[in-house]
Amino acid sequence: MKNTKNLTYSSLFLAFSVLLPMIFHFFGGAGMIFLPMHIPVLLSGFLIGPVEGFIVGLLAPLLGFLFTGMPAVPAVYFMIFEVPAYGFFAGLLYKKKRLGLYASLLLAMTAGRIFLAAALYLLQPLLGLSLSKEAYLLGAMSTGLPGILIQLIFLPPTVKLLEKAGEYNARNSY
Repeated sequence: MKNTKNLTYSSLFLAFSVLLPMIFHFFGGAGMIFLPMHIPVLLSGFLIGPVEGFIVGLLAPLLGFLFTGMPAVPAVYFMIFEVPAYGFFAGLLYKKKRLGLYASLLLAMTAGRIFLAAALYLLQPLLGLSLSKEAYLLGAMSTGLPGILIQLIFLPPTVKLLEKAGEYNARNSY
């Protein structure tokens, strides 16, 4: 039963991770500002677990690209490394290591940025790109600042509400 429930919720978070960016991009590229794909991926890690968070995070940019063309090339290549890190570390730190919600979120967000940086450094030569790595990272951080703030404000209360509602018991379900 637990596996069916995890698969169902993982599928729901995956669907949201593809649909939310579509809604934000409808308003003119707001996805890069508000980071809507990150929210369901982080929630899947916090609420279901690190493996599920990783899988949702891995599939989200791939399916988003296949179905909608977003994220665009070359960003999709880098996000394949970045986004799974968010889900994995959110689940690992919160559910397995039992860190606090805010600490887990901040560390998961940091880990995702580290994986983004690693992907930039590793993939650029293979893809024949000549992006300024520092400018790309700085741009991703500064452009995404509203999204980062939304995550910090929105995610912890959402996780707590879902746990309190009894749908998830994060500390005992993994």
